[in-house]
Amino acid sequence: MFGAVEDVIVIGAGPAGSAAANLLAQGGHRVLVLEAAYFPRFHIGESLLPSELAITERLGVDLDGVPFLRKRGAVFIDERDGRRATFSFDEGLPGTPDHAHQVDRATFDHELLRAAERAGALVLQGHRVVEVEVGDRDVRVVADIVDERGRATGESFEAKGRYLVDASGQKALLARRDHTLEPYRDFGRAAAFCRFDGLRPEIVAELHERGDIIVKIIEDGWMWAIPMLEGLSVGLVKTTGRMRPQLLVDAVAGSPLLSRLTKDARRGPVGLAGNFSYRNVTPYGARYACIGDAAHFLDPVFSSGVALALAGAERLADHLAPALTQGREADPKLMVEAEAEMAVAYEAFRRFIHRFYHTRLVDNVLLGNHHTGQNFRAGVISVLAADVWRDDNPFQNMLLRARRYG
Repeated sequence: MFGAVEDVIVIGAGPAGSAAANLLAQGGHRVLVLEAAYFPRFHIGESLLPSELAITERLGVDLDGVPFLRKRGAVFIDERDGRRATFSFDEGLPGTPDHAHQVDRATFDHELLRAAERAGALVLQGHRVVEVEVGDRDVRVVADIVDERGRATGESFEAKGRYLVDASGQKALLARRDHTLEPYRDFGRAAAFCRFDGLRPEIVAELHERGDIIVKIIEDGWMWAIPMLEGLSVGLVKTTGRMRPQLLVDAVAGSPLLSRLTKDARRGPVGLAGNFSYRNVTPYGARYACIGDAAHFLDPVFSSGVALALAGAERLADHLAPALTQGREADPKLMVEAEAEMAVAYEAFRRFIHRFYHTRLVDNVLLGNHHTGQNFRAGVISVLAADVWRDDNPFQNMLLRARRYG
């Protein structure tokens, strides 16, 4: 039996799904969110970007009111030759925000979900969507109800709505069902990650002084070190070979910097992640749209994932809300403009990432002295801040106008 028809059904309560639900509910629309997990739940990707500040404020989430660490910029290092460069957000182009945050994603994502509920969205956790039908007149969703360990209880749930938002993350429910994922094969292939707790007091003070993410260049990939209020997230991304947990353990032990930062600290279990870098070639259509990782996922070297997920959710909501009011939600071209805006951002980061892996960008820009003009460097910083919807950035314009791929 179906209850009232929802205006919007959102699959997934991660940053993209919660943000879209929040903004649509703020507009007075009936929004149902179906989430397989129970929050708070663990998620990797703790380093946010400055562009998120305006969006989270609109969502009613005060990042300075939650126990998160302020992040002033990014540090790129290569221990093989001792080079090191710091990019501070306050040196970006005019208008680029001067800070971001390092967050515990379980807490951050839960705050976004709770904000969506406060805005009026109905969030049902433990509802794993197993069937989706997008018809001419409505959409239909079937979910299995699962317990906190993800085991089916034998009960199911059905709902109908006027519009479907797939924010199912890397599960990319619609794209995998319809075989519309196109991989980017020339970026990082997989990651290993863990968290260190119980850092020495002098290390905590050192890391908290600026809160910068550390990106360490290695022969066949890169490593990250993300300080948080409590602990340090460390990860390894490789472009060759098979990823194994021991590779991360050995990489930390073999790094003078990381071994110093983590000395005497407690290392948590090592996790592995794959599915690196793809796009959904059909991210929208009549009565549906995909956002966040369900639409596009890029190698995380520049921490763009959450920023682009929130931006995509905001643009979707801004186009969908008036269409629902006016009865235009079935228009198959409803998201053309929103997708075009997001394509600019994704393409800028895709080309930035390609140059990171396959050109001398690390030597010439991130760790070198080429293009040292103040405006060019400020442009690099603004892209690192995900302040990419502007036409006055010489670095971004260079990326997008280059004839060669990347």
